[in-house]
Amino acid sequence: MTATTAPPRSGLPLTRLLLVAAAVLGALFAAAAPASAHAALLGSNPKAGTVVAKAPADVALTFSEQVAMDNKSIRVLDPKGKRSDTARLRNLSKGSTVTYGVDLRPGLAKGTYTVAWQAISADSHPVSGAFTFSIGAPSRTTVSATGENVGGGLVGVLYGAARYASYAGFIVLVGGAAFVVACWQRGANERPLQRLVVRGWLTLTAATLVLLLLRAPYTGSGHLADVFDLSALKGVLQTKPGAALVSRLLLLGASAVFIAVLFGAYARRTASTEPEAAKERKDLAFGLGLGGTVVAAGIAATWALTEHASVGLQPGIAMPVDIVHLLAVAVWLGGLAALLVALFRTPSIERAAVQRFSRIAFTAVCTLAATGLYQSWRQVGSWHALFGTGYGQLLMVKVGLVAVVVCIAFFSRRWTARLSETAVGEAVDAAEGGVTGTAAQEQEQDKEQEQEQVTVPADPQRAAQLARQQAARTVVREKRVRDADPHRTGLRKSVLAETVVAVALLAVTTVLTTTEPGRTEEEAGRGASSSAAAAVPSGPVDITLPFDTGGPKGKGTAALELTPGRSGDNELHLFVNNPAGKPYDVPEVRIALTLKAKKIGPLPVVPDHLFTGHWSADGVQIPMAGKWDIAVTVRTSDIDETTVNKTVEIG
Repeated sequence: MTATTAPPRSGLPLTRLLLVAAAVLGALFAAAAPASAHAALLGSNPKAGTVVAKAPADVALTFSEQVAMDNKSIRVLDPKGKRSDTARLRNLSKGSTVTYGVDLRPGLAKGTYTVAWQAISADSHPVSGAFTFSIGAPSRTTVSATGENVGGGLVGVLYGAARYASYAGFIVLVGGAAFVVACWQRGANERPLQRLVVRGWLTLTAATLVLLLLRAPYTGSGHLADVFDLSALKGVLQTKPGAALVSRLLLLGASAVFIAVLFGAYARRTASTEPEAAKERKDLAFGLGLGGTVVAAGIAATWALTEHASVGLQPGIAMPVDIVHLLAVAVWLGGLAALLVALFRTPSIERAAVQRFSRIAFTAVCTLAATGLYQSWRQVGSWHALFGTGYGQLLMVKVGLVAVVVCIAFFSRRWTARLSETAVGEAVDAAEGGVTGTAAQEQEQDKEQEQEQVTVPADPQRAAQLARQQAARTVVREKRVRDADPHRTGLRKSVLAETVVAVALLAVTTVLTTTEPGRTEEEAGRGASSSAAAAVPSGPVDITLPFDTGGPKGKGTAALELTPGRSGDNELHLFVNNPAGKPYDVPEVRIALTLKAKKIGPLPVVPDHLFTGHWSADGVQIPMAGKWDIAVTVRTSDIDETTVNKTVEIG
């Protein structure tokens, strides 16, 4: 027998390390909070945090993409938590601008009002939020401005787990079937591969049913008990995500027929040596390949029509690209799982089959890279979004894991090349004829016991016991054959490592599909920052201005206080002191406010005299936030007068 190279000794520790890493990653993503949104709130009227002089007629919200809303989607609550809107949603969209609003009830009192909203974005994910605005002046409120936790809680965890299971089931179903049809036709008769593909189908079917039942509470109340609400389920079926899930179930029915033919008629033809069976097997393989591709593409389309690809830039191109991307992932990772099962659970697998899968996997990875590059550009859009957003950072983790799998696959290809240099019968010879010592004695005992079992004992219990012993010996013998080839052992370990990293890769991919794309996050951030500059209060304004009119007793200071120092209704106080710091009266003071950037003003303010050196004015209206020029005019005599100015930020 030709000398062979033993597999690397570091393989098993590496596998254990990858198992631990995958477990940590899985726990990390399982515990991650639900993604905040895919559609983003770009702005509102009134703006968040602003103070308006009088109650507006309505509240309007503008989104980054199309959303689904109803009469319960926007609620305006007064400081005591009572609804202040008419509960009738209005579509105010114009052109590409997506805006929805609700009318407010007349006669609203002064105070702080909370706007709580929730919607379903065009890519099927729930979005929600809340903000406040004030009428006249801010006040205390009993309403939380954090909004409802749509898509979170136990329902969110279960929905996320079902999404992961659906992706995993799809990959195993499509990739396992493709491995059998394209790489190892004889594997159709192997029970381990049959169980793998059937379990993939069962997992995808069960996960789809769970997603359908959880859809209503996931996008609405968040209560698990609502899975039994038939009226809510009826509403889900009328939505695009609900229709996609139902379509997936119908396609899974067609895939059940595919599986029955693959492991029924096709498997019988592969086991037969008759010439007619070979022709029938070829025809069946063509039909299975064509039909299976159509069904697999249809199932992949149920994701593409409701996920990131369906909205944003170039959806007409993005959706077909997404379908190809999903199929490439399934062929690669699902085929990898099938190869792993074949290496560990079947007596033998032809080296030609492993080589065929290696070539197909290489093509799938190239396709995956090309389609993934396009998707990344479309969803991220800039280097800043790649490094500065959660989506971009997760994308880099995904790329890193793909690189790890490809590196391990390089070693798998090397093991595959070594397999091709070894004769098919050498491993069997090593296991059955090339052993000595204890192994040889075990084989002699096996042969003797097999000869003794030619006559089946009359005792049923004894017969069952002997049957179990025979099955155990068969398993041991098959394992001995598999383990006798060091190249096969090395390939098994490298494929196992690839599969472990692929599990973590799938977890990252699932989280990516529920994370706000980098483009959307940056666009929402720009909208929020522009409104925040005019919405966030900067606090009370307190300035001191020294003055000198040039006449007798013409020197002193004017201390001005503006409360609360934001847009809307304010209270103004002015204190005039002499150089010694004591208050004293002057014949006249005047105040003017000017916002030069917006060409507003000067707005005159004539305060009332209250006490010695103290003037006050109520209801001073600041129409908007910005850098205001405050001019204080002080007259100390009939002819002595001066004006002092200072520019301050009023939020």
